[in-house]
Amino acid sequence: MKRRLLASLAALSLGAAASLCSLPTLAQTKTLKVVAHADVKILDPTFTTAYITRNFGYMVYDMLFGLDDKGVPKPQMVDKYSTSKDGRLWTFTLRPGLKFSDGSPVTAADAVASMQRWTGRDSIGRAMTAISSPEWKAVDATTFTLTLKEPFGLVLEGLSKPSGFPPVIMPERLAKLPTTSPISEVLGSGPYVFKRDEWVPGNKAVFVRNPHYVPRTEAASNLAGSKKSAFDRVEWLYLPDANSAISALQKGEVDLIEQVPPDYILPLRADANVKVQASGSWQGWMVMNQLHPPFNNPKVRQAVAKAVNQERFMAAMGYPRDMRLTSCVSFFLCGGPNESFAGAEPFRTPDLAQAKKMLADAGYKGEKVVLLLPSDVTYLNAEGLMAAQTLRSLGMNVDVQTSDWATIGARRAKREAPDAGGWSMYVTVAGGFDADSPITNAYLSAACGNSLPGWPCDQKLDELRMAWLKATDPARRKEALDAFHARAWEALPYVNVGQYSPAIAARKELKGVEKLSGGLPLVWQLDK
Repeated sequence: MKRRLLASLAALSLGAAASLCSLPTLAQTKTLKVVAHADVKILDPTFTTAYITRNFGYMVYDMLFGLDDKGVPKPQMVDKYSTSKDGRLWTFTLRPGLKFSDGSPVTAADAVASMQRWTGRDSIGRAMTAISSPEWKAVDATTFTLTLKEPFGLVLEGLSKPSGFPPVIMPERLAKLPTTSPISEVLGSGPYVFKRDEWVPGNKAVFVRNPHYVPRTEAASNLAGSKKSAFDRVEWLYLPDANSAISALQKGEVDLIEQVPPDYILPLRADANVKVQASGSWQGWMVMNQLHPPFNNPKVRQAVAKAVNQERFMAAMGYPRDMRLTSCVSFFLCGGPNESFAGAEPFRTPDLAQAKKMLADAGYKGEKVVLLLPSDVTYLNAEGLMAAQTLRSLGMNVDVQTSDWATIGARRAKREAPDAGGWSMYVTVAGGFDADSPITNAYLSAACGNSLPGWPCDQKLDELRMAWLKATDPARRKEALDAFHARAWEALPYVNVGQYSPAIAARKELKGVEKLSGGLPLVWQLDK
């Protein structure tokens, strides 16, 4: 009996010691909790331009090049590269030791297949194809080449593109899958691994440190340099109720709100425990389905543009006066390097009476307009309600159909007619990079035959875009830009409803928040 008692006590002592030893391990797990701006449902950043999927991509994948904080492309997965004097042959060598999160090596064949997939999907990739007929080829396990029939001036800019189909590197077998449906398997070489076993769609997505990630030695600089994070675990929480999200931040239950509901910006500015900052320049867009009536008629789209009052849209979305412009009649960013007002004069001042006349002259016959309204993103909901009000003020027959943003993201890919499960219009927003040039703006860069929801097509716009891409002299390039912009007002791939700056909010103890920009999940810039 005495022996058994001593043995039991010894076992208890060992168990207690083991428990105590495990406590430091648990305590060392550093977790960042983020209220994401949307629910992530599509896990393939090469399939959709949705920002939540793009952000997912940056958590788990890496790229050949990355833009630093000055907007300069820097080698990321690439160790060294060279180009021939005529600019037609590029040679790239991968950094040694790169691995995917399952421990398998990253090879040149993976890079080639990923670039072929990207070239066929992205606006810069398609422009490269049209001008230069690119040929990607693996030379050995770590070296690959890009051969061009004609020089293309945006090679590095394309390989470091930060948004709208970023050129992420995935295994060859995945990269070669059809692009007609999203890839469901996630296997990258980025800083984190997606914890599928903890994924709760509509609630939470979890990422843990990738044990096989090989960081660069340079310090982090935006999307360039080391992406080794201070956090072992990152949780994306989906809290569509704004009050719950704000309360969680103020109580310290979460560290960061990725996009603050506009109505809460001013109250949070008064909270000493919270930091609020602007996150670049963005635009609100009304996107119209150009396959079906009534928006297959550019004259109808122009009538809608004439009715849009940007000040009312931005005020309705709730952004404070110091975070919005009264008016921006540019498809590119007002105040940005490509700012242009060519062709905008007829639309500079909203005029409902004139817009009604334009709609009647366009031959609108009362066709139903199915407007997809997001229920779970406050500023998009407000933007959508303003869109519905604008259309109705014109006398259009509007059918508002409400669902969450993720569902809209899937539905907008349907080509069917509005009365057969399709749609006529949805609202969205675009960050600065995704608005500010004829080739990075998703809808301005969409050549005829594209797969972009809305399916814009204008042959003249395609020709002018190509002229801008080929122009090398700065003066001629500006002329080409203005000509393109003027035609965009005639073709109207979408309608800009205003320019503003969104806000992020973080607990005061979270360091590096000032480095966040453009809605990108730069987790490696943060610490606490």
